[in-house]
Amino acid sequence: MNFKSLLKALNQGLWVSASAKDCPDVADALGRCAELCHEINMLPPSKSDKRNRLLESLLGKVGERFIIHSPFRCDFGFNIRIGNNFVGNFNLAILDEADVEIGDNVMIGPNCSLVTITHALTVEQRNAGVMAARPIKVGNNVWIAANVVVLPGVEIGEGAVIGAGSVVTKSIPPHMLAVGNPCRPLRPVTDADRVEVF
Repeated sequence: MNFKSLLKALNQGLWVSASAKDCPDVADALGRCAELCHEINMLPPSKSDKRNRLLESLLGKVGERFIIHSPFRCDFGFNIRIGNNFVGNFNLAILDEADVEIGDNVMIGPNCSLVTITHALTVEQRNAGVMAARPIKVGNNVWIAANVVVLPGVEIGEGAVIGAGSVVTKSIPPHMLAVGNPCRPLRPVTDADRVEVF
């Protein structure tokens, strides 16, 4: 299977064999991405312009006004599309074997992972590189708090808030506060949640 066909199959959620033996382009793409992530993460904060140029070359799309703190890791990079006014805090990992779409005005706290990939459960298949992936979509105006894991196929609706430490296994409706492991909608976010600002 060629690399383009493999990526298409992964994005469709199909089970594939993606070992380096079956598709050497996978190892090349992972290596290129690892090198770029390493270079990005080694730059000092004073080199933000260079850092942002490297991120723009790594990722599929980046909107205006974005901040991604180091360290940052992803698998391919080109499957990640980020909207305007994005903040990704320290230690963000995005395993993008399938598409990851992040809307405008999204904040992701420290130590978060967005994971599109899963592996076969049986030892023989897992060791043979059998895997599947499903896209992740994060809507506009979402806040994902610290230490959250978002699993394959999840969609987080516009305006939702995901509480710290949550493991998001199923999609979350818009404008909901959702928490827990597994993450579940707790209640809507309403005007009653507005805080007094001094």
